[in-house]
Amino acid sequence: MVVMNDNVIVGIDIGTTKICTVIGEIANDGVLDIIGEGTVPSDGMRKGVVTNLERTINSVRQSVKTAERMAGIGVEKAWVGVSGQHLKAITSHGISAIRRNQSINQTDINRTIEAAQAIPSDSNMEVIHVIPQEYVIDGNDGIKDPLGMSGVRLEVDVHIISNTHGELNNLRRCVSDAGIEVQGPIYQALASGLAVLLPEEKEETIILIDIGGGTTDLGVFRRGILAHSCVIPLGGDHITKDISQIAKIPFNEAERIKKKYAVAIPSLADREFSLEVSNPNYTTSISAFELAQIVNPRIIEILDLAKQEIEQSMGSLEVLASNVVLTGGSSLMSGMDQVTTERFRLPVRIANPYNVSGLKDIVSSPTHSTAVGLIRYGMDYIGSISEQPDKNQSTSGSSFFDSIKKVLGDFF
Repeated sequence: MVVMNDNVIVGIDIGTTKICTVIGEIANDGVLDIIGEGTVPSDGMRKGVVTNLERTINSVRQSVKTAERMAGIGVEKAWVGVSGQHLKAITSHGISAIRRNQSINQTDINRTIEAAQAIPSDSNMEVIHVIPQEYVIDGNDGIKDPLGMSGVRLEVDVHIISNTHGELNNLRRCVSDAGIEVQGPIYQALASGLAVLLPEEKEETIILIDIGGGTTDLGVFRRGILAHSCVIPLGGDHITKDISQIAKIPFNEAERIKKKYAVAIPSLADREFSLEVSNPNYTTSISAFELAQIVNPRIIEILDLAKQEIEQSMGSLEVLASNVVLTGGSSLMSGMDQVTTERFRLPVRIANPYNVSGLKDIVSSPTHSTAVGLIRYGMDYIGSISEQPDKNQSTSGSSFFDSIKKVLGDFF
């Protein structure tokens, strides 16, 4: 098996229902070629948190080996997605003074970011992302990159994401004990945004909702930069449990009929269509309409919790955002875009990873958004550390990494 080189990047999405490993290679023309993929059922996770180390380690190992066989490359290191109900995010403001008659340099920018981070923190929490938003110089806002500009007062809002040491260490151990070095834990909604947001959406404010098995990860992206984050401890598994409990059938059978027959809105269901469902003692039937009536309330609950959380933190959605982007496995259910439009009163798009080559048919699904996004994160990270611009020259700052490339090294 070929040894992994610097052009090969690996993302591992460790979820509640599945573990997905994707291997990408940066081609000479800069295009991302997908060369390997391995998805296996997740065993040992609940609501984005490790509950059984040994089972999760085995699942990670199986997922990686499947991807390795497809790619013909041995995986040595990877970026790993992180979620979980204990993930916390805040936005803090920092100010620093600039000496007169001197342009703003990188030290000034770093001081301002550090000032924003100088807030009381829980000793049990570990910072995984420090994301500067737009800068303000002498009251003039909307500045992407202040490097080389003049002024006497520099300000910045910084979005800080953290998770508990215990959860992160358990996640790291699951990957490292499978023989893989963890390059960094990455918030899943951030990764998904890197994979699915279109160029025109990176110029607007977008609400991204990644509905996974155990959790729903939220991200509000303002001009391509993650500005707000939250994890809702509900996901597709809760929909399956509702079906299982109400229809009195095993969880696996409920999952099967959910994926094959469920629709998010009862009006979309065929009232005349019935399907047989089985439990250990007998076989019964349920209509597609009855199935939709079971599914719909939980979907509305998840979406309403997402809307409520964002509005409490950022204000009215109609004023805040231009549209909603749905991704994750549960977004594949027929009617999800319609019910989301009804709840948010905004245009909705179901999003797949885009702008990839190679085995793109395998990863062109909302189920692969996080794993592909982790590779995108790795690509941007490589680009950020390989570029060493002159400290007196301005950089474009049009994306997340353009804003933070000088400070990333402090957190890995």
